Amino acid sequence: MPQRRRLVAVWPVCALAAGCALSGCAALPSRADLPPPVPPAQIAAALTLHDARGAVPAQRKQSDLTALRAEGKGELLQLHLGVMAAQDDLHLYRGNSARLLIDGPQTFAAMKDAIKKARHRVLVEFYIVEDAGVAAELAAQLLDKAAQGIGVALLYDSVGSLQTPEAFFDRLRAGGIAVCAFNPLNPVKRLGAWGLMERNHRKLLAVDSDVAFTGGLNLTQAYTEGSFGSARRTRSAATEADQDRGWRDTQVQVRGPVVAAMARLFDQSWTEQGCKGVLPKAPPARVAAPGERVIRLVAGDPDKGVNPSYSILISAVGAARRSVLLTMAYFAPGHDMVEALAEAARRGVDVQIVLPGRSDVALVQLAARSYYERLLQAGVQIHEMQHAVMHAKTFVVDGVLSSVGSSNLDWRSIVGNNEMDLHVLGQDFGADMEALFQRDVSVSKRIDPAQWQRRGWWQKGLESLGRLMEPLL
Repeated sequence: MPQRRRLVAVWPVCALAAGCALSGCAALPSRADLPPPVPPAQIAAALTLHDARGAVPAQRKQSDLTALRAEGKGELLQLHLGVMAAQDDLHLYRGNSARLLIDGPQTFAAMKDAIKKARHRVLVEFYIVEDAGVAAELAAQLLDKAAQGIGVALLYDSVGSLQTPEAFFDRLRAGGIAVCAFNPLNPVKRLGAWGLMERNHRKLLAVDSDVAFTGGLNLTQAYTEGSFGSARRTRSAATEADQDRGWRDTQVQVRGPVVAAMARLFDQSWTEQGCKGVLPKAPPARVAAPGERVIRLVAGDPDKGVNPSYSILISAVGAARRSVLLTMAYFAPGHDMVEALAEAARRGVDVQIVLPGRSDVALVQLAARSYYERLLQAGVQIHEMQHAVMHAKTFVVDGVLSSVGSSNLDWRSIVGNNEMDLHVLGQDFGADMEALFQRDVSVSKRIDPAQWQRRGWWQKGLESLGRLMEPLL
């Protein structure tokens, strides 16, 4: 089943739940409440740098920060370190590698290879888990690993995976896999640990303590094909069913100390949900420091307030001096984020956004388009991807602060969902992100400001409806 029909099917449930809770839902944070960046001289003291053994001493921390600045754009890197340090206690992980993965075929090939090499445990956490296609292939591989005595645990969201037959998960349990549904729709199934409004939107695969993946992809048939093939350059070149299989998404594969941190976050969710089954203990990593990347793991948890990824992004946009490049599946960011983007563009920052030209949730697209005029007037460049459904959630600011993860710029991701993002520091990874962004721009249609102003009254009315419904999205 194409993911579009799946998401539409669960949408009424989510909307009903959100509507019931609107009177008590959290408001998006105001820019006025966000602290200014930490001054350069105080940054080292404001952050903690970890390796595989724990927090590193001050001398090592200083040398790593110096090496990171030496990649290039050192002044901009320091600025955005100050932005991040101002939010809260800043914990970073050194000694990692980070590899961008584009679309389903590349991502699932890397995941299968990682699972094949598992020696101790495999942790799997996704919003949507289907029972066919690539999900069934991965399930067969996980069952094989469980049969070998390797610990395997799967945490899926009960709303996101609503249409997946329970028999599929029962078969995994019978094969020795520990399986748990996040916040089941039936509260009797999880007494004392239940909340319909809180959904688990994270995407994670962690193998041993060696390699992990996160990003925007779910375990669905929507990712059977890639989105950049020559047959996808135009709408007419492929049927709509073909395009449903070629969703554009981004995942990141990491190795190093951040993997253990991601596994601990899985363990925390497993424990808080009261999931059955004891998770295998973390094995030692084969390589303690397989790379030079410095990464922050950002966990969105509605029980702890606003998703830190949102606060960091809006502060980074406010501080940006060179560029802000966003690719976003669902863009309903609220007034303050729109104004931050507009102000950045007005002061000469290159602000560009790639959004879906067609979406699996029409109201989200309408809500996004309700902001176009304000952004275009300020000089923001908006591009809509036409040949595939844009589902990635990434940003890169000033070429030195990059993010890949599950968080959208909508109310649900900001204050309602469990989310996971990796913020990668440095010019080297930032250059990879910028190159991928330009690749997306090359297959997208730029919105012309003059033509947009001439759109019909009926379209403006639908956009107003989308804006009205924004808190439910």
